[in-house]
Amino acid sequence: MKTAKYKRIFGIVMDSVGTGEAPDAAKFDDVGSDTLGHVGEAYHGKLAIPNLQKLGISNLRQTPIQGVDKVTSPIGYYGKMQETSAGKDSMDGHWEMMGLPVQKPLDTFPNGFPAEILQKIEAFSGRKVIGNRPESGTKIIAELGEQQMKTGDLIIYTSGDSVLQIAAHEDVIPLQELYKICEYARTLVNGPDYTIGRIIARPYVGPDKDHFTRTANRHDFTLEPTGTTDLDYLQKAGVHTVGIGKINDIFSGHGIDEGYHNESNMDGMDHVDHVMAEDFTGFCFTNLVDFDAMYGHRRNPIGFGEALMDFDKRLGTVLKNLKDDDLLLITADHGNDPGFKGSDHTRELVPLLAYSPSMTTSGSLGVRQTFADFGATVLDNFGVTGNPVGSSFLTDLK
Repeated sequence: MKTAKYKRIFGIVMDSVGTGEAPDAAKFDDVGSDTLGHVGEAYHGKLAIPNLQKLGISNLRQTPIQGVDKVTSPIGYYGKMQETSAGKDSMDGHWEMMGLPVQKPLDTFPNGFPAEILQKIEAFSGRKVIGNRPESGTKIIAELGEQQMKTGDLIIYTSGDSVLQIAAHEDVIPLQELYKICEYARTLVNGPDYTIGRIIARPYVGPDKDHFTRTANRHDFTLEPTGTTDLDYLQKAGVHTVGIGKINDIFSGHGIDEGYHNESNMDGMDHVDHVMAEDFTGFCFTNLVDFDAMYGHRRNPIGFGEALMDFDKRLGTVLKNLKDDDLLLITADHGNDPGFKGSDHTRELVPLLAYSPSMTTSGSLGVRQTFADFGATVLDNFGVTGNPVGSSFLTDLK
C-alpha cells in the first residue's frame, strides 16, 4: 500500500441535504427543488450554520443560502456532485459514491404492491396486510395505527422510491418478529420479477393516533450490492473501514470492519467523536438520516433547519479534533426538499466539502459528473484500484 496522503478520511453524508435541481430533474418531476435554498428561505436569514459556512456551503451555490453568506476565503474546497444512478433513493446515492452506480431503475409501486407479494407476506406472518399505497409514514400510522393495535395487522406502504415499508406497534408485534417478517419480504423482491431497493421495518410506539411516534428501532433490509464497492476494495487491501448509521444496512454489511447503529443524528456524531479518538489508518463513512426521515419527507423546513444547526454545532468539535493528516469530506446522497410538493426525495445536485487542517489553500472542485468521484478520491488516497468509474480530486486538494 502506498503511503497515504491522509491517514484517515472521515466521510459524512447529510442524508437528503440537496443544493438545487439536478440537470435531469425534469425526468423526476423535480424542477425547482432546492433543499438548502428553501430551508434558508423558511428561516428568513436566521439560519446559523457558521461551520458549514466557513467550509464553503454557500460558495458552491450560485445563490447563497439566505442568511449564510459566501465567505471570501473558505477554509477548504467546495463543489457539487451530480448523480448518474437511475433512482434518487439513499441506496442509489451511497452505492454510486462507492463506485457502483445503479444503472437499471428498481421497481416502484405507485398503485401499491401486487397481491402475490402481499399474500405471501400474510401467509408467512399469519397477519393481515392493511394500507398498501404510497403514503407518508407518519400519516398512514396516524390513520391505521389504532386499528393495527387492535388487530395485529401489518401496515404496509411505499413512497416514490423503491421501498416496501412495514409498520407495527412495538407492544403488538415484538421487534424480532417484525424484523423476521421484513427478512422474509426481502427474499421475495431480489429479482427477477420484482426488485426493490429496501425493505424497511418501521416500529412505532404510543397510546393513540395523536401520540404515535416512530422509534429508532427502524431497520433497513437492503438489496445486496450487485457488484464490488469501494468499501470492499478498501477492506481487501487492508484499509480499515468504519460504517456509522445506516451505512451498514445500505451495503448489507459488506466491506465494513466496524459498524455503529445511530439512534439519531446526535448519537451518530457521538460515534464520529468516538472513532476520531481511535488510532487507525482508514475510512470512516457516516450517514446522518434525521434530516431526511424526520423533516424532509414530512415537509418540515423549520425542523430541517434546526437539524442543520444542531449538526453544525457538532461539526465544530470535528473540525477541532481533525489531525493534520486527516481529511473530512461532507456531502449528501440526494435531496428531500421540505419546501417542495409531495413527500418524496428530490433529484438534486449535492454539496461537496473537503477540509484538512494541513491545507494551505482553498478553491472550487466544480460540479463532479458522478457521485463516484467521492469514492475514487478515497481509493486514490490509499493507493487502491476499484471499478473504472469516477475521477479522483485528491491532487486538487493542496
